[in-house]
Amino acid sequence: MRITLKVCAKARQNKVEGPLQDGSYKIHTQAPPVDGAANAAVCELLAKHFGVPKSKVSIVLGQTNNHKVAELPDP
Repeated sequence: MRITLKVCAKARQNKVEGPLQDGSYKIHTQAPPVDGAANAAVCELLAKHFGVPKSKVSIVLGQTNNHKVAELPDP
């Protein structure tokens, strides 16, 4: 399953909002967008939110952008 994300790095708290009206998710992470730290935090937050292993979550588009597409295993 692929989902569209809007990532807000360096936020006050870690949280997942969504699904929004357009089917995307908004991710707030405290990690800075440096050396992939925010991407790793996004994968961890999504894994926790959907109850899947972190190793099964990957970002397939938008590695250096705040609009991303993540791939998760189908439920």
